[in-house]
Amino acid sequence: MMQNVHLAPETDEDDLYSGYNDYNPTYDTEELENDTAFQQAVRTSHGRRPPITAKIPSTAVARPVATGYGSKTSLASSTGRPVTGAVQDGVTRPMTAVRAAGFTKAALRGSAFDPLGQSRGPAPPLEAKNEDSPEEKIRQLEKKVNELVEESCVANSCGDLKLALEKAKDAGRKERVLVRQREQITSPENINLDLTYSVLFNLASQYSANEMYAEALNTYQVIVKNKMFSNAGRLKVNMGNIYLKQRNYSKAIKFYRMALDQIPSVHKEMRIKIMQNIGVTFIKTGQYSDAINSFEHIMSMAPSLKAGFNLILSYFAVGDREKMKKAFQRLIAVPLEIDEDDKYISPSDDPHTNLVIEAIKNDHLRQMERERKATAEKYIMTAAKLIAPVIEASFAVGYDWCVEVVKASQYVELANDLEINKAITYLRQKDFNQAVETLKMFEKKDSRVKSAAATNLSFLYFLENEFAQASSYADLAVNSDRYNPSALTNKGNTVFANGDYEKAAEFYKEALRNDSSCTEALYNIGLAYKKLNRLDEALDCFLKLHAILRNSAQVLYQIASVYELMDDPSQAMEWLMQLISVAPTDSRALSKLGGLHDSEGDKSQALQYYYESYRYFPSNIEVIEWLGAYYIDTQFCEKAIQYFERASLIQPTQVKWQLMVASCFRRSGNYQKALDTYKDIHRKFPENVECLRFLVRLCTDIGLKEVQEYATKLKRLEKMKEIREQRTKSGRDGSGGSRSRREGSAGSDSGGSKGERLSAQLRALPGAGEPYESCSSKELGECLAPPRPAPDSPAPPLTAPPRPRQPRPRPNGPAPSPGGPGRAALRGHRRVGSDLGVFLLTPTCSVLLMRLFPHLLCSSV
Repeated sequence: MMQNVHLAPETDEDDLYSGYNDYNPTYDTEELENDTAFQQAVRTSHGRRPPITAKIPSTAVARPVATGYGSKTSLASSTGRPVTGAVQDGVTRPMTAVRAAGFTKAALRGSAFDPLGQSRGPAPPLEAKNEDSPEEKIRQLEKKVNELVEESCVANSCGDLKLALEKAKDAGRKERVLVRQREQITSPENINLDLTYSVLFNLASQYSANEMYAEALNTYQVIVKNKMFSNAGRLKVNMGNIYLKQRNYSKAIKFYRMALDQIPSVHKEMRIKIMQNIGVTFIKTGQYSDAINSFEHIMSMAPSLKAGFNLILSYFAVGDREKMKKAFQRLIAVPLEIDEDDKYISPSDDPHTNLVIEAIKNDHLRQMERERKATAEKYIMTAAKLIAPVIEASFAVGYDWCVEVVKASQYVELANDLEINKAITYLRQKDFNQAVETLKMFEKKDSRVKSAAATNLSFLYFLENEFAQASSYADLAVNSDRYNPSALTNKGNTVFANGDYEKAAEFYKEALRNDSSCTEALYNIGLAYKKLNRLDEALDCFLKLHAILRNSAQVLYQIASVYELMDDPSQAMEWLMQLISVAPTDSRALSKLGGLHDSEGDKSQALQYYYESYRYFPSNIEVIEWLGAYYIDTQFCEKAIQYFERASLIQPTQVKWQLMVASCFRRSGNYQKALDTYKDIHRKFPENVECLRFLVRLCTDIGLKEVQEYATKLKRLEKMKEIREQRTKSGRDGSGGSRSRREGSAGSDSGGSKGERLSAQLRALPGAGEPYESCSSKELGECLAPPRPAPDSPAPPLTAPPRPRQPRPRPNGPAPSPGGPGRAALRGHRRVGSDLGVFLLTPTCSVLLMRLFPHLLCSSV
């Protein structure tokens, strides 16, 4: 083994790199300044001759060295190797170790180290460009075109489509000028085709964005027909999109297919998108079988949520139940390609890890993942609600199948949402019991689902006026999820219904703190403040809500109502005008506006709005009353008849409307029609005393034989009425007399207006839903009764026929009835309360009227 081991010799061998630092004293640069021959050579042309360059680079040969005397000797080292820098056999050996980069011995004599030559001063200025040259003009024009294209794209991204189109047109004009200048200077091969393509493509895009489809198609045609543009055939997709917007579906499909033929198979994603456009176009044309083929191809090549949902729609259109089920399963199986939520939960207490998780928890990538998941859930929920009622015999069984499929997928959370949608479907079908039973199943679920179900149950019981149940389920919803604004709002509603407005406002405030966009809570807190008479705070709430919901009719009405309560009718009318612009057929708003104009004394505007309200809703008793009273006030009794007839149809049990109709006939001079109407009223209401009194008076005036019959009935009814009144007075222990004295003192007061006192008496009449009692002291007929003898004068005989006298019609009003006190006073009193227009005065009145309304008849007593 030791045979192959060679020990190093003890004697020093020749160093391979020895001699590189040895040089001839002739090359001592320190003595060159004293060498006259060298200085003379430097000053003459000999020193400016180009040096001899090496032909063959080598380091192993020597070269002759020229001294200051012109002699050339070949130098060699002591070891026989050529000296660095020497010339040997005509080949120059390069310098190596004698002088390092940037090192000279002159540094030892005080010169600074300057390897970059910075001591030579600044560089000379660049040569000025000639701006008048054609090439420079072309470059500047090309730069301007690029800037215009960029400005057009930026304007489009900012939404300023008109500015973007103007910039694109300007770029097109300048680009054509650029092409002409290039053709004059250089050959056509030097034209910048990329710039021309970008200008035309941007111009076509801006035309399409501004819905100038014809110009866009022409520009795209210019690009597509130019063979010098590579891959221009892909723009046929854009042309197909334009035809799709124009609803020219056949051409859209044609261009989509032409674009699909020109795109190679390697561009798989582009081909899939075009196929999806083709499928959507087939759905719009009703060719569902062709659409199914397109979407089936997409789902087999690259499954996506949109394609799966469109496939379900196509199978739903053709009514294939089994294919709908399979397509739904394929839709659920589409991978989302997003990270799980567990990734964003810190597994340890490492501060560095926690910082990283906090940084990525809500970054743009995480937001994109949330949006993708929300989109997938939306598609699945919509598809389930679409196919559930048709894939099985009943929608309940269909929902159950969808829930089972969803539970077995990655969207387990959607199963509970589907169950709640099932309950909502029961509500739409007005099957409240099944809806309640379905929602009660969630009482043992997790807190989020329990809160949602309890919120819906509270809402249902609130609609059914079962406030105790609504309150209990609202409490359950709030306890399950204290940050659920809907649950807090429902709890506030139950408290509001019980009359505790302060506590209800607190719940609404908490809902707003949890979700500032909860418009229901903001609206309800405004109502609570309105109930508490805190009108300024209520107005602030409704104005904030109006800033969010600009065209909400409810909000506009509440703002007008608050201004009306604040005694600001001008602002109330202004907001009601805005309401009418949003809901022009709202009869309540029109009648409210008419009432405000009436309170301001503008009868013409009030008539216009009341009439519009009546036209849209002819069953509003208040509007009918006002219109009838207005025409009575303006002495157009014929027009008032139709409104009172409408009121009698709406409230057939209220005798006052039919009495108003008969009174209008009397006022207009049509006594025969009035008599027939009174007879019809007597047949329907035989115990009505007022009707009998008018019948007695009319029959007496006309001279009919039925007067004795009606007089007998009237006398019998009056006796029965007096007996009932005496019994009532005796039961009240004299309280009726004190009330009569109070009424008499109020009637003698001359401070109030007559219309206000009439309205106050009319408000005491029976309501719209109450039956009319002829024996009541609140009867309207007491104001319409024929004259009765005063206590101090003898009563005329009822059977004595009066002296026949023909009534003469008056030019400015109805003919007066013959006889009766108070005729002149009542003839001048035509005005009635504007808010209750059913109170009418006739030319004749009774002593009972004097007792009830002494201020009206003071001139004739």
